[in-house]
Amino acid sequence: MEPKAHHVIIGLFTLAAVAAALGFALWLGKSSADREWAWYEIGFDQAVTGLSQGNPVLYSGVEVGNVVNLRLDPDDPSHVRVLVRVDEKIPIRENTSVGLVLANITGSMSVQFSGGTPDSPRLQGDRGDPPLIMAEPSAFTSLLTNGEQLLKKADRLLTNANALFSDQNTDNLTTILANTREATDGLMARRDELVALLARMSAAAARAEEAAIKVSRVSDNANALLQNHGREVLESMDQALNTIQTTVARIDQLTRRNEGALDAGLQGMGELAPALRELRSTLRNLNQFTRRLEANPAGTLWGGGSIKEISQ
Repeated sequence: MEPKAHHVIIGLFTLAAVAAALGFALWLGKSSADREWAWYEIGFDQAVTGLSQGNPVLYSGVEVGNVVNLRLDPDDPSHVRVLVRVDEKIPIRENTSVGLVLANITGSMSVQFSGGTPDSPRLQGDRGDPPLIMAEPSAFTSLLTNGEQLLKKADRLLTNANALFSDQNTDNLTTILANTREATDGLMARRDELVALLARMSAAAARAEEAAIKVSRVSDNANALLQNHGREVLESMDQALNTIQTTVARIDQLTRRNEGALDAGLQGMGELAPALRELRSTLRNLNQFTRRLEANPAGTLWGGGSIKEISQ
């Protein structure tokens, strides 16, 4: 009798548990059916990976509804339109922001409302004509997008690196390193000559510096000379030029005043030329007579021939 009684008790307990579960489910369904909903359409300009029908809708982290439907924008398939329902008691206003948040570590996403001020008008949404609210890019979505771009760039970098380290480039790099080693060994073998060359270059640089200093001093002296005496020299030259100009003006004035006398004088000098020639001939004959007289005074005075004129 005892085993049968135990089976009866277990059966009754099981039926009671099932009935309680059904009752809770009916109560929960009735509660959901009795709730009044406000409907909104969320516009996403990026992918909504991880978001699916039935996912929760949150307001500042508190669940206030769920996702009803997802569809692509017929005008632009890159945009997604998500229909959500929210408890009508929750005020969704014009300045309320909306975006995606990570629901769990499996990658499931939830729609989350946040913000909104009491002075902003409230959006009234019904299922037939839900108001459109554009979503803001979420940090997680931006991270995924940037991560994909980063992976693409990393893959491209690895591909370029593989191309860079091809067999031909590796051989070229080996040759370059070998040539560099040979050049380094050659330089090390002639290290003493390089040191001497550097010493000579250092000495030449020192001499060049000294020459530059001297040139700078000469330039400074010339600059000082020009500053101190250049003005006086220029003033003296200016005075001399003024004097020359005055003298030239006077000579020009004198020439104009005595133009007739100068012309007569020049004409007289032209007539004087024959007389000067005759005088030169007479002086030449007199010179010859004097020489003869010195050589033979008696013959010249008493018995000499007549004096002949020698033409030049």
